[in-house]
Amino acid sequence: MSKLSYLYILTIIFLSGCSTTKFLAPGQKLYTGGQVNIVDKTMKKSDSKAMKSELEGLLRPKPNGKILGLRVKLWIYEKTKTTKKTGLRHYFNSHFGEPPVLLSSVDLNKNSSILQNTLQNESYFQAQITADTVIKNKTAKAVYTATPGPAYIIRKLAFPAGKDPVDTAVAGTAGQSLLKVGDKYNLNVIKDERIRIDARLKEEGFYYFAPEDLIMRVDSTGKDHHVDIYVTVKNTISGLARNIYSIRNIYVYPNYSLKDTSLKLDSAVRYQWYNVIDPKNTVRPFVFKNTVLLHPGDVYNRTEHNSSLNRFIELGPFKFVKNRFENISPDSSKLDVYYFLTQYKRKSLQAEVTARQTSANFSGTQFNLTFRNRNTFKGAELFTLNFFVSNDLQFGHTNNNHSVYQFGVEPSISWPRIIGPFNFSPDNAFIPRTILRGGYTLIDRTGLYRLNSFNASIGYQWKPSLHTQHTLDLFGVTYVDAANISQLYRDSIKHTRNPALAHVINNQFTFGPSYSYTFTNTTEDFRTNTYYWMSRLSLSGNLYGILTGADTPRRVTKIFNTPFNQYVKIENEFRFFHKLGPNNKLATRLIVDVGLPYGNSTVMPYSQQFFIAGANSLRGFQARSVGPGAYNVPDSLRKGTSFLPDESGDIKIEANAEIRPKLFSIVEGALFVDAGNIWLLRSNKYVPGGAFGKNFINQIAADAGFGLRFNLTVLILRTDIGFPIIKPSLPAGQHIVINQIDFGSSKWRGQNLIFNLAIGYPF
Repeated sequence: MSKLSYLYILTIIFLSGCSTTKFLAPGQKLYTGGQVNIVDKTMKKSDSKAMKSELEGLLRPKPNGKILGLRVKLWIYEKTKTTKKTGLRHYFNSHFGEPPVLLSSVDLNKNSSILQNTLQNESYFQAQITADTVIKNKTAKAVYTATPGPAYIIRKLAFPAGKDPVDTAVAGTAGQSLLKVGDKYNLNVIKDERIRIDARLKEEGFYYFAPEDLIMRVDSTGKDHHVDIYVTVKNTISGLARNIYSIRNIYVYPNYSLKDTSLKLDSAVRYQWYNVIDPKNTVRPFVFKNTVLLHPGDVYNRTEHNSSLNRFIELGPFKFVKNRFENISPDSSKLDVYYFLTQYKRKSLQAEVTARQTSANFSGTQFNLTFRNRNTFKGAELFTLNFFVSNDLQFGHTNNNHSVYQFGVEPSISWPRIIGPFNFSPDNAFIPRTILRGGYTLIDRTGLYRLNSFNASIGYQWKPSLHTQHTLDLFGVTYVDAANISQLYRDSIKHTRNPALAHVINNQFTFGPSYSYTFTNTTEDFRTNTYYWMSRLSLSGNLYGILTGADTPRRVTKIFNTPFNQYVKIENEFRFFHKLGPNNKLATRLIVDVGLPYGNSTVMPYSQQFFIAGANSLRGFQARSVGPGAYNVPDSLRKGTSFLPDESGDIKIEANAEIRPKLFSIVEGALFVDAGNIWLLRSNKYVPGGAFGKNFINQIAADAGFGLRFNLTVLILRTDIGFPIIKPSLPAGQHIVINQIDFGSSKWRGQNLIFNLAIGYPF
C-alpha cells in the first residue's frame, strides 16, 4: 500500500474521531449557521452580494467556529466535560472549549425583524423577510429570504430658512451635507448628518447645542419611491442651546487630585492669558503657553478645546486631564474654563528583558534598565537614561561562533517646545519638541575586534497634522573607534584582501545635520487604500570639507587627528496597502537609498552604509548576504577566513509585495515576493561586479515564499519561509533559479529554504 493511501486512511480516522454531533442528546440539532437569499432580479449582482454579506453578519447566534473545516473548540468542550471547578480538565474546557450552539437557540422571528429593520433603514421601506430551517441528520441551518423591493431616493433636501442665529448657523452647513439629492435614503447617514451639523455649530460657539436638538423630517408620500428630507431645529430647545458663547477666564490646576474640593481661586497666578493654581509650585506657569489654545474673548471652538486637551497629555507629566466649562450666569453668554491635571509619578525605573532570533543564525537577549524623570526642571522636560547589555550568538560553519556583545548608555532630554531664536508652535493638537541625545556603545565581536561608538545630536520634532511629522537634527556627531583588533582578524584582511573586512574597523567620524519627513494614514482602517512615505536627507562634513579643500586621497583633512567622513545620504521608503476584502490585504513597499561620498571620503562609513536580505527584507536569503551587485565571495576568500563579513553598499533598491489573508481565529497567512540589491558607488578591484552601473537591473536578487502570522493582540509573531528565485551572484545566464525549485529534495531544501522568525510585520 502506498504512503498516500496510508495518509488517506489516517485522515479519515482523524475526521471521524473529531465528529461533534455524536455528543448531542436525542432531538437536539447542531446549528451550522444562517443563510440569506436575496430575491430581486433588478439589483446588480455586486449590490446583491454586498447586501447578502451585510445581512448574514447580523444573524444571531453565531454557529460554532471552525478551524480548517473542523469544530475543534466544540470537540475540546465535549471531550473535557467535567463537573469539577478546578484542574487541568476544567481549564481546557473553560479556556479552549466552546459549548454547542443548538437550533433551539435560534429565534427566527427576531432575526427576521432585525433584517427587515436594517433594509428599511437603508431605503428599502417595502422589504419583506421570510425564514425557515433546513435539517440534515443532526445538523440544521436557518434560511432567510429577503425581498428588498424598490429603494427610496432622496428627491429634495431643505435646511432652515429662519433668521434665528441657530437656524442661520444650521443653514450655513448645507454645502457640506452628507445627504445628497439622488442618493438612497439611509438612516445611518441621517444620524451622521446630525452629528456633523452639531460639530460645525460647536466650532461657532454653540457650546450647549446637541445633535438631539435637530429633527430630520422625512416625507415618503411622494410618487416614484422618492423622499423629501427637511432639516429643522426643535422648537423646544433651551435658550442655552441658542446662544453663542465666548471665553472669560481660564484656570489650570497642574497638581490636581480627587481630594481637592476647593477651587482656590485666591491663589491663582496670572500668566499672560491664563491662571495657574499650583500652591506647591510643581510646574512653572510658562509650560502651558503652547497648550492653552483658547483665549479670553474667543468664541468657543471645539477644535481648539480638544486640541488643548490633547496637548496637556502630550506634555508628558500628566496622566489624566479633566475639563470643565461653567456658565457664569443663566443670562450670560460667557464661560469660565477649568483644566484639572493629574500627574504621573515624577521618577520611574523600568527593567526589560527581550529575546530575539533572526534568519542570519543569530539568537540573542538584551537587558534594558531605563530611568525617567517626567518633569526634570519643572518645565515638563523628560529626562531619560537607558543602560543596556546584549549578546548575540552567531553560529554556523561560516562564522565560527564569533559572538557579539554590547554595552551602552543613552541619556536624552526632551523639551515640549522649540528652543531657539524663533517662536514656532503649530496650531493643532500636537506639541513640537526639542530633543538632545547622547550615547556610548561598546561593541565586542569575540576574538575579532572591539568598537567604541560615541554619538550626540540636538534637533526638533513637530507634527503639523495627524498624518505628517518632521524631524530636523540641527547637528549630529558620531565617532567610532576600533580597538583590540585580533591577529586573526588582521591576518584575514591580509590574506583575503577583502575591503569589507577592513572597512568595519576603519575609524568613523561623521558630523552634520539631517532632516526627515514622514506621512502615514495607515492607522485609518476605514480606508481602502492607505500609504506610508518617509524621506530623509543626511549630511556630513559638507561645509567644513569645502572650506578646508578636502580631496581624498590627495588631501586628507583631519579633526582631532582623525579623518572625517564627507557625504550626502538620501533615503526614501514608500508603502502602499490595499484592502482586497474584509479579511484580505495587499501590502507593498519600495525602498530607494543613495549615499554619495565625496571630498574627504571615497566610500560611505560602515555605520551609514546599506544592507539587504533577512527577516524584514529579502526573506529568501540570509541576512546581509546579498550583493553588492553581482559580487560573489570566491572560494579562495572563504578558505582564508573563519567568518564572512556582512555585505554593505552605498546604493540600495528594494521592492516587496505580499498578500495577507486572515485564515482563522488569530492566524493570518502570507504569500510574498521580494526583490532588490545593494551596490557600491565606485568600482573596487577587490569586489568585482559590485559597482552600480547601467546593467543594475540584471543584478536584482529575488525570492518568494509564504508564512503565518499569529496576532496575539499585544504583539504579532511572524514565521516566514522564503527561497531564492533569482541569484545575481551566479554566472551570467544562470541567475534565474526558479526552474530548480524542488520541495521534494532534501538537498534543495537545505540549500535554499530560509526560515524567518520575527516580531511584527516586515513592513
